[in-house]
Amino acid sequence: MSWIALATYRRADRLATALVIDNQLYDLDAALAAGLPAVRPEWAAGGIEAMLKDWGRAQAWLKTATPVVASLAASGAVKPVENGRSSVAAPYVPQRMFCAASNYASHANEMGTVLAAKSQSKPYMFLKLSNTVIGDGEVIQMPPETSKLDWEVELAAVIGKRCRRISVDDALDAVACYTIVNDISARDLNVRSDYPFKHDWFQGKCHDTFAPIGPWLVPAWQIPDPQAVQLRLDVNGEPMQEDSTANMIWTLREQIAYLSTIVTLEPGDVVATGTPTGVGMGRGVYLKAGDRVVASIHGIGSLSNQVQAERV
Repeated sequence: MSWIALATYRRADRLATALVIDNQLYDLDAALAAGLPAVRPEWAAGGIEAMLKDWGRAQAWLKTATPVVASLAASGAVKPVENGRSSVAAPYVPQRMFCAASNYASHANEMGTVLAAKSQSKPYMFLKLSNTVIGDGEVIQMPPETSKLDWEVELAAVIGKRCRRISVDDALDAVACYTIVNDISARDLNVRSDYPFKHDWFQGKCHDTFAPIGPWLVPAWQIPDPQAVQLRLDVNGEPMQEDSTANMIWTLREQIAYLSTIVTLEPGDVVATGTPTGVGMGRGVYLKAGDRVVASIHGIGSLSNQVQAERV
């Protein structure tokens, strides 16, 4: 079966759904007109978010559609979207993004974080809000309140099945797709001295544009082992982070199972699984206006964003 992904792109004055084959975008409506099996009306109207809410049927359709759209593309019956990559938007805007903190020992060490033994601990998760979401090619706004803007490449899982208290063994059954998240952080805003609570991750991580996500969603069956994936992040072409998800402390299975003991996970929820060593704070180097950040994950692609000083 060909590699395929789901993307959202800007078509004229609206957002439209595309299928991605070999990094080329093919408009879903055009593919349907060329002979692709019909989609449900609610998917056509609601795009990727609607498909995620009906992932059982959407996944079955997508597996059937993949060889068809690949054949249509190979024969020229459907053409790639002109300038498709430059028109990619965020795949959708998740309402809840659960993020893992200090989930690689090497990253904890570079941040000076002392962790308890795993046997005496549990995952540490925090939330990012929908206002933080931007897509590939969009601009990261650097607030004037920070001088220590930082990057964090993360493998992200998109939930495709409602679940509560799901077991570790069954947790990956709840994953619909994988994508990339860059957890942008204002390190100097993550700490407080005016309260007895020393950390303020809302202030440091929830500014507008602080969660680039994308460039698209890769169905989970194409990444059979999320603990065997290579991650990389470059700033202005210079490699900063390079590691494997094999080095997570808490696996994705364990994170999903843990989260589901607190909240009922819903289709469309995102679980960002933590970042490895190589962040700016560990190097004493931070992002500045004009910098370009490229987060890459093998089997998914690359997510590129430029930093811009926020106008106030």
